[in-house]
Amino acid sequence: MNKLQFKASIHAPVTKVYDIMLGITSKSTYEQWTALFNPTSTYEGSWEKGSKMLFIGTDEKGEKGGMVSEIADNVPNRFISIRHYGLVQANAEITEGPEVEKWANGFENYTFEEHNGSTTLTVDLDTTEEFVDYMNETYPQALEKLKEICEK
Repeated sequence: MNKLQFKASIHAPVTKVYDIMLGITSKSTYEQWTALFNPTSTYEGSWEKGSKMLFIGTDEKGEKGGMVSEIADNVPNRFISIRHYGLVQANAEITEGPEVEKWANGFENYTFEEHNGSTTLTVDLDTTEEFVDYMNETYPQALEKLKEICEK
């Protein structure tokens, strides 16, 4: 696994950034910034610590695909840790096999720090070699979109 880090400075209070990023008040805010990864990006599940979460989108055949994950930790407005342990392919959850092993126990961690009404969001994520370039290109764009939504 390759470890990547991205940061965004957002001129909004941490409570607002956390709420909008995770789509707590309205799932549509999560879907807006994650649309840069997949236009149909959404989630099914709960952000509560220990909960199962599916991060999914629909492919060109209309089938669900994405990640099967667990919310490893959630300290509201401070930190959230997501552990990926499976894939969703063609509407089915797959939690073992060679494709899954590449991603198994990869983490996506978000740290929120507020200073004088602005929030610094730090994203630390594990990704496979084949997705490094994609993440390096797409994540900054997605965070820019999140910043735009939060600063409205």
